[in-house]
Amino acid sequence: MKNTHITFFTDIGAQKPNSIKNRDTPCPFCRIDELEEVLDKSGSIILVKNKYTVLDQAFQTVLIETEECEGELSEYTKEHLYKVLHFGIEHWERMIQSGKYRSVMFFKNHGPLSGGTIRHPHMQIIGLNEVDCQHDFSESQFEGIPVFEKEGVRFTVSNKPRVGFYELNVIWEKDAELSLFADCIQAGTHFLLNHFHRNCTSYNLFFYKNHETTYCKIMPRFVTSPLYMGYGVQQVANNIEKIAHKIKEIYFSA
Repeated sequence: MKNTHITFFTDIGAQKPNSIKNRDTPCPFCRIDELEEVLDKSGSIILVKNKYTVLDQAFQTVLIETEECEGELSEYTKEHLYKVLHFGIEHWERMIQSGKYRSVMFFKNHGPLSGGTIRHPHMQIIGLNEVDCQHDFSESQFEGIPVFEKEGVRFTVSNKPRVGFYELNVIWEKDAELSLFADCIQAGTHFLLNHFHRNCTSYNLFFYKNHETTYCKIMPRFVTSPLYMGYGVQQVANNIEKIAHKIKEIYFSA
């Protein structure tokens, strides 16, 4: 029987600072000299053990993306974007290959509806001892309307979304250029925050690995559909072809 539930320690969660809801809260990722248990560093990119270990049976790390507290992945220079993705993917893969964990999550929260608490740009890499975080992964969740395809990298708008409505996908085949993968992720996040037909302030990035292929799900965050919450029914928007065309026109028409 698959173990799909993990214990969340509410007493520890209550101690976490929230600089998204309260901008007067001192940012723990800005005070670099006070960071505890630094695991690795590359310039302004830092991997630390998470001080607030809210999950049971898990090794929790935080990847601080930049020293700029108001920075955002969608606006990084290409040089820094590539460094962040390379650093994150390298450490994610190291944790997977270590064999210590049942599975390893690699994801990013941005914005007040993303489930995150710290405004400062960061990602999380979490090794799970007992839970398989990809227990319901399916390649079909990354199928959809094509936006871009080149040399082993594909960008699509989901026609079979995990949750519903609008989800952007980037698929990276082994030996393809990381820069193409990163460019598509940046284009997707920038589109959601700047050109989406709805006011979008929040998104998640979720990374998955299946055999030799890496997948990234770019998910805009709004109030979750009651059909999905109550019945697991995913709704697909009727204008995803228009969304795909608009992304292609803005970012890939040159």
